[in-house]
Amino acid sequence: MNTEQKYKLIKRNTTDIITDEELKKLLKETKNPTAYLGWGITGKGHIGYFLPVMKLADFLKAGLHVKLLLADLHGALDKTPWELLEKRYEYYKKTIQLMFKSIGADIKNFEIIKGSSFQLKPEYTFDLLKLSTITTAHDAKKAGSEVVKQEKNPKLSGLIYPLMQALDEEYLKTDIQLGGLDQRKIMVFAREHLPKIGYKKRIEIMNPLIPGLAEGGKMSASKPHSKIDLLDSPETIKQKLKNAFCPIGQTEENGVLALMKYVIMTLKEDKKEEFTIKRPEKFGGTIKYKTYKELEKDYKDKKLHPQDLKNALAEEIIKLTEPIRKEMKGQEKLIKEAYP
Repeated sequence: MNTEQKYKLIKRNTTDIITDEELKKLLKETKNPTAYLGWGITGKGHIGYFLPVMKLADFLKAGLHVKLLLADLHGALDKTPWELLEKRYEYYKKTIQLMFKSIGADIKNFEIIKGSSFQLKPEYTFDLLKLSTITTAHDAKKAGSEVVKQEKNPKLSGLIYPLMQALDEEYLKTDIQLGGLDQRKIMVFAREHLPKIGYKKRIEIMNPLIPGLAEGGKMSASKPHSKIDLLDSPETIKQKLKNAFCPIGQTEENGVLALMKYVIMTLKEDKKEEFTIKRPEKFGGTIKYKTYKELEKDYKDKKLHPQDLKNALAEEIIKLTEPIRKEMKGQEKLIKEAYP
């Protein structure tokens, strides 16, 4: 794979890169760059997590070394009870590994790192205090405004959160950070502030946020009606999609179509498989799509009914998550302890 092919693979299904020029230069000059994604261990993982997992799989295909930070301390700073951190770390570690397995990713150059394994070291604490002396409360609050849960009388923890995320780039020794579009302000904060304490700025890559299944807002672990959990039963998946917000002909802010675009059709196109929608002959009969563009056009032109799309999507999600449900059987005690 040449530099341009690597760049295109890294860029696909992203919304912003800071900056394209830096990424191209890195790929040209560095044999095996390192990228990381950080996840605060808060709510249960959901189907929307497949988008960043698939982006990390793209990074691996492009020859990058990939680190997944399971940020237990960040979870606590964002209101996860301290006594649940260890169990939630175990839950996240198991389910994330199974997500990579379910998409058939090669994880030879992939590693999972626990945040507290390095964030409690004296040198990290020293840099955190150092960074705090050059960061205003206004800038810290602004950086975390779309990530940390906001409240009228905010805790100090919400101001510490973005400072730690900036330092993680240095202590994980990475060249690239991947995150959702809601992470942009923290990423810009890191680029602006790390050089002030003697560290280089990193390349920041953002993936889109999948809209929730309910009208308005992103798919979120804190909004049960907006998401499909990784461990939801086939019946629950079908019911959630049946009730999903999916106006006929509307492609924007449509969580059903977003799942099709960023998850199902990306997997199908990579495998050179078709997406099949079974319909009675009186409603047009079975139809197959090779690309998401074809599907979106038919949906926009109202040639594809939302319920037919939902039914077919439900079957694909059931198949995608089946290995996770299967492997997590027998882990009921862990699940209950992590999410009492």
